[in-house]
Amino acid sequence: MTLVPALYATPRAHLLTQEPDCPVLYFAPSVLQATARRFQTGFPGLVTYAAKANDAEEVLQNLMAAGIDTFDVASPHEMDAVRRLMPGASLHYNNPVRSEGEITHAVALGVASYAIDGKTELQKLIDGGVPRGTEIFVRLHLSVKGAAYDFGAKFGADPEDATDILKAVTRSGYVPSMTFHPGTQCADPEAWAVYIAACANVASDAGTMLKRLNVGGGFAAHRTGVAPDLEAIFRDIGGAVASAFGKDAPELVCEPGRAMVAEAFTLATRVKTVRDDGSVFLNDGIYGGLAEAPILGNVDRIEVASADGPRSGISKARVVFGPTCDSLDRLPGTLDLPVELASGDWVLFHGMGAYSTATVTRFNGYGAIEIVTTNSLR
Repeated sequence: MTLVPALYATPRAHLLTQEPDCPVLYFAPSVLQATARRFQTGFPGLVTYAAKANDAEEVLQNLMAAGIDTFDVASPHEMDAVRRLMPGASLHYNNPVRSEGEITHAVALGVASYAIDGKTELQKLIDGGVPRGTEIFVRLHLSVKGAAYDFGAKFGADPEDATDILKAVTRSGYVPSMTFHPGTQCADPEAWAVYIAACANVASDAGTMLKRLNVGGGFAAHRTGVAPDLEAIFRDIGGAVASAFGKDAPELVCEPGRAMVAEAFTLATRVKTVRDDGSVFLNDGIYGGLAEAPILGNVDRIEVASADGPRSGISKARVVFGPTCDSLDRLPGTLDLPVELASGDWVLFHGMGAYSTATVTRFNGYGAIEIVTTNSLR
């Protein structure tokens, strides 16, 4: 069910009637709920949602309506946002580094599990009053390719250290589990397989049977080219776990963020001007909803519309700038946009639900992105 009534059938219906001059994110709850069901049907374990990707109230509400009741939270703010909407939600605190105050907040909320990547962090949980019997995930890091970028420079223990930490978790009276993150925008099943095998080895070396294995997020969203085959990744994860652990296989958990929410939003930007040299200025850029472009590259799932209809003629490569008075506010490389592009046209970027509002700034007074609910995005 859709919790927020759709005011418009499609983005185009809103663009033509309202002619917005600020960026607009069009949200289709039906798409979000369908994606949630896709994960729940295909993934062989518990599906949680990484709130950091997009913690907007309407996103959390629709995921809850689709049956998601467990959330990966990284801060007290995210904990409170989830619990305000679902008091009984299970919270997995998977940010491995916390202040004493953050631990106190988590304990007061009855957080279900924690992730750590060092003995210092384990001691902080003990000193902070995390009850014995609480599940603690030891986070592993390997040098594995297959993602746009990985988190290894910031989070995770190597196998030897992870073995020692896992032993310490068990000795301290906590429930031992393991977790990893293959890196963002990962579409290679082999990345998960390598990590799963390494987790099995760590657990064996520690003489520990894991309660659960959290295979992280990192599932790729459809930014360019062909959509990632999530079902194939789910099958390969299940097969890798069976192969690595055998009869001692732990329960599985995943924590998609980007792949869960990206497809449910389309970002509409407006052309401020087309310069004589063919370059384009949009009313949004890298300080706004397009913040990930310099890191992940441009989205190529683009359509262009004018008040008279779609711009679908011959295209040419154009340099595209954002609206701020900063020369860094430019999309990488070029975008193929119509030759007939004109000021006042709209450029729509599909698959923009992840990190478009979560990382937006108000630099130079820009960044006011309106969110409009629609029945569909096409």
